[in-house]
Formats: sequence, C-alpha cells, structure tokens
Amino acid sequence: MVIDWRAPVSQPFYRASKKDPMDVALRRRFGYTGGDLTAYEDENLSDPAEDERTGRLLQQEIERPRVGPMRDIVATIQPEQDEIVRGGLNGSVCVQGGPGTGKTAVGLHRVAYLLYAHRERLARTGTLVIGPNASFLHYIEQVLPALGELEVKQATVDDLVAHVEVRGTDDSATALVKGDARMAQVLRRAVRSHVTEPTEPLMVVRGSRRWRVPAYELAEIVRELLDRDIRYGAARDALPQRIAHAVLVRMEEAGEAPDDRVQNAVARDTAVKAAVKAVWPPVDPAKLVLRLLSDAQFLAAHADGILDADEQKALLWAKPARSVKSAKWSAADAVLIDEATDLVARTHSLGHVVLDEAQDLSPMQYRAVGRRCTTGSATVLGDLAQGTTPWATRSWAEALAHLGKADAVVEELTAGFRVPREVIAYASRLLPDIAPGLTPVASVRESPGSLAVRQVPHEDLADLDAACLEACAESLRREGSIGLIAADARVPALAKALTAAGMTYLDPGEETTPDTRLTLVPASLAKGLEYDYVILDEPAAVIDGEPDERTGLRRLYVALTRAVSGLTVVHAAPLPTQLA
Repeated sequence: MVIDWRAPVSQPFYRASKKDPMDVALRRRFGYTGGDLTAYEDENLSDPAEDERTGRLLQQEIERPRVGPMRDIVATIQPEQDEIVRGGLNGSVCVQGGPGTGKTAVGLHRVAYLLYAHRERLARTGTLVIGPNASFLHYIEQVLPALGELEVKQATVDDLVAHVEVRGTDDSATALVKGDARMAQVLRRAVRSHVTEPTEPLMVVRGSRRWRVPAYELAEIVRELLDRDIRYGAARDALPQRIAHAVLVRMEEAGEAPDDRVQNAVARDTAVKAAVKAVWPPVDPAKLVLRLLSDAQFLAAHADGILDADEQKALLWAKPARSVKSAKWSAADAVLIDEATDLVARTHSLGHVVLDEAQDLSPMQYRAVGRRCTTGSATVLGDLAQGTTPWATRSWAEALAHLGKADAVVEELTAGFRVPREVIAYASRLLPDIAPGLTPVASVRESPGSLAVRQVPHEDLADLDAACLEACAESLRREGSIGLIAADARVPALAKALTAAGMTYLDPGEETTPDTRLTLVPASLAKGLEYDYVILDEPAAVIDGEPDERTGLRRLYVALTRAVSGLTVVHAAPLPTQLA
C-alpha cells in the first residue's frame, strides 16, 4: 500500500519517538538507489534497552552527494520538524534554526502539507514561497513538485515590489532610514496631505432645478471619510456617492422621489467630478515617493517629529530626478513605492506565504510581505545569527510585529542534520559576538577530518589563489558538489586563476553536471546554498567586505556553514580572534 506522506495515517511514522511512541512498536526505513532496494533498518520504539539514535539510513540520506538542485527531502523529516509541518493553516509560525537544522525543508513540506489538507481553500487564495535571491529559488524549485505540488509561486521580495525598474543603490545609512518602519508614517502623512478641505459650495444642475451643497457639509463628508481611515483610493471612490447622497436628501425634502439611478447620475455629474478632483485628487505612488526624495520642504513637512534632520538629509537625492522613468530607483525605493501603493489601494492577500531567510529583511520589507498575507497565514524561516544586512532583524518578536503576525508561534530547531559536528562547532565560536542569545546547533553527525584550516606562509595573493585551487582539486577527487566561497572582491581574481588552470566552474544557482561540479560563490550569495565540500577563501576578506565587523562576522558564519561533508579554510591574513 502506498500512502501520501501528508495523510493523517502517515503522521506517526514521522513523529513517533521513544518518549511518545504513538502506538508504534516498530518503525522500518528502507534505503533505495535508482529504484533498487539497497537496505533497511528497524527502530524498536517499545524496547527501552535500545538507545534513541540517528538512523544509519538517515545519515546516508543526509550525506548523499549534493549534485543538481535540492532534492525530495521527505525522508529526512524528524519528529520536532513534523510537528511544525502539520500545524494548522489559520496560525502563523516562525522557525528559528541554525545552519543545517532543516528550516527550508520544514517550510517547503509545510506548503505541501497545507495544500494537501486545505486544497480547495488555498486553490482560491493562492500560496507563495519567498526566497532571498534567484539562485536560492532555482535551487529549491524542484522540491515542491517532488513533494506532489506544482501550483506554488516563488518570488523574491524585490519581485513583489517591482513597480519601477531598479537601477540604483543606496549607501548603508540611507538604506537604514528607507527600511525603517517610521517611513510608513511619513508616507501615510504625505498621501493624506493631498486632501484639502472644501471652501466653496457645490452646485448640481438637474434639468431646470439647481441643488446646492454648502461648503461646511462637504467638509463634514471629507472629514468623515478621513476619520474612517480607509484606503485613499477607496475613500476617493466613495466621495462622489456621498456627495450625490447629500443632493438626493435635498431632492426628497423638495418632494421628489429619486432612486439609485439618479444617485449614480449625480455622482457622475461634471460639477461633482470637478469637486472631487479639487478636494481629493488622484495620487500616483511613484510620483509621491519621487517628490519625497527630491523636495526637501515636502519631506520636512511630512517627516516632522518622525525623522531627525540627519535622517531627512540621508533620504534626499543629491541630484533630483526629473521623472519616474528617469529616476535611478534603489531596491529600498521600490519598497517605499509599494507601501504608498497600498495606502492608495489594498494589496491582494494570499492564503499562505512562506518567507525564507527572513532575518535579512528590513521592517519596511516585512510590511511588504505582510500585505501579501493580511487575510492568510505565514511561515517565517530564519536564523538571527545569519543576518547580514545593516538592518538585519534583532528579534523575531519585532520582525513578526512588522509582518502583522505578532501572535505567531516561535519554534526553535537546535538539532543539526547537515553540517558535520566539527564544522558547526568551529563556526559556533562566532555566536557570542553575532547572536549572544541563540542556542548553538548540536549536530547529529560526527565526521572526523571534516575540517581543515590551512595558512599560506606569506600574505601573497598568488600563493593564496594557488592554495585555493589545490584545495579545489583535492575536493574534486571526491564525489559530490564543491563550493569555492570567497569575499565578493576576491571572486574576479579566483575566476581568472580557475580559468588559467583549466578548471571549469559554475555560477551560483547553475546546476552541477558530472563534468562540472565546482561552483564559485561570492560570499554575498552563499546564504541558503549547500555543497558537499566547501573551500573558504580568506575569512578576513569576507569580514572586511561588510560595512561593520558584526555584519562581517555574520557573513563569515554563513560561509563557514555551507558544507555537508567537509570544509577547508584557506587564509593568508590572520584569522579573526574568535577562530584563531
């Protein structure tokens, strides 16, 4: 009998343990390769003499060479992960997990499970997986089809807010201000500032009759709509109907009996349209943000008491753009435009959103994601220790509040299944400096000899390049994928050295082949990826490539934890004191 892994009857297989056997006496796992049964192992859950351990087949599944995209990983789901996977659709959950604890596996399985358990509802409302970059999405794109699901969209946050073409960049100080949640208040003020109180009465002509609505009554209608705090566009659409209703009241008082058709006709009257345009003009979100970033007076008027003078100065463009099309928008600007767009018209909400590598989002980016699941739920995946942006999340409580899911349950995964024990212990030396409150990952995998640290005798870049190539050649003699990770600034030199040595390599996200198993990875793109063997070039350069030491150490932590079977650290400059 073949049973879908998501069916309720399958649950005990994944969740049963010595502490809670769930009426399972014996659990049998099978190993197979290419359709051939190669092994099986039994776990006697009712035998107190048998130790709880990591099964040999699970170990082999984890250690199987990583070639191609991320695989079907249902075989590796553990009890504590399964509990999160099968959580209800109505509640949101945040999973804090260090490297190799299976966060992404949990998120993808959760999507597949929810689509199985709530198919009709999610077919109507939609699901979305949000990843940090295109390389990561390409890496995971085959997993959901393998789990039985084809109808799940994938995107980056930049994809979600692509209202304008992004051609510019911001320095860290500017990006910090633009990503601050206070910008939502500035934008809200700026949008609502377009509404002006009527000072002239309105005259509507219907046949031979003229109907007058005084200015004070128009002002009351406008104030009432502002007080209701509905979207700017929705209020603007409602205003002509409210004015028309005021006219109809006068018609009825004069003995007429107007119906809905008359009200609609009055709402479309030229004089009413002109009054609405004067009082509540249309707002173009991109033009609004353009004005905020270009006009110091306009910005000061709406940022007063919210942003200080230095923060306002950081926002203003040195050379204001002439139009929306000619502006060199940054990624953070696109998020501001998305916020302004939502203030004008409500963003469509999905049934469920999975947000992976969430720790790197700014408060404004969290708000952008939250708008996509206001009437749905979310699964948030991340590791505070791997936050590598200046605006990286300080706490999940803060992040979830910005997302609009303050009541989400936070779960912590501390059992590591991917990174060898020696490697994760080495990387965890950085935790006291980068994330003091986090529990270090306890890896279930012992792999003696999985860590090597090699120092190049002289601080000579040519010698460093040669040592890296030698380590790559050694790893290529083994089975599986190899990642050469280096500071972004070092990538061109290493690419040149690899080409000169006749060693073919891939860019992140490209699929490995039997002939080309080496990927050259800039440290900025390493997050979320994994390789059987990793060669890490010059840790000091990885740290120096970031705006501050803490972000640099976090970037290094990410790079150190991408290996499944072995890590070789090659350095010429001194290692950071935590690793020395």
